[in-house]
Amino acid sequence: MTGPSSPALRAEALEQLLTERGLVRTDVIDGFVARYESDVGPLNGARVVARAWVDPEYKARLLADATPAIKEVAWGGGANGEHIVVVENTPERHHVVVCTLCSCYPWPVLGLPPSWYKDPAYRARVVREPRAVLAEMGLELPPEVAIEVHDSSAEVRWLVLPERPAGTDDLTEEELAALVTRDAMVGVAKIAAP
Repeated sequence: MTGPSSPALRAEALEQLLTERGLVRTDVIDGFVARYESDVGPLNGARVVARAWVDPEYKARLLADATPAIKEVAWGGGANGEHIVVVENTPERHHVVVCTLCSCYPWPVLGLPPSWYKDPAYRARVVREPRAVLAEMGLELPPEVAIEVHDSSAEVRWLVLPERPAGTDDLTEEELAALVTRDAMVGVAKIAAP
């Protein structure tokens, strides 16, 4: 969307209005943006996934007790990061995450939740018909792949460890992290081979 109501233009207009009225300083807004770009967000989750792909011992710790394992690699604490459970996608089983009650979400490792995650239609339908919802989102899974839906709550947040794409054996951990998407860590997408 590029018209006058695009989210970027609305955000810019809101920032200008707030700063002109002295309600918030520009450096405060810049600080929040920088934090979510570098300290909180999908980059953290991507680093966790990449480490698990290259380090079997780390992967075992991550799957056994994710919260402390995440903190080894990326900032994972604070609100919505206290108790995270990681489940691994395999060729036989695919995991997808939802919060049926509201929009519980592991912000420290995935950043801000996408609008579709909070949408009542996604929250209701992915539990009843996950294969159809995933297909609508562009992820067609073969019928022999079992789909398991995990419901996040105030007590536990879920993170999907996506399958490592074929042809990535020669990539570094940093290069692997660059392939990982937020949607793959929620389970609504797979990671494409480079």
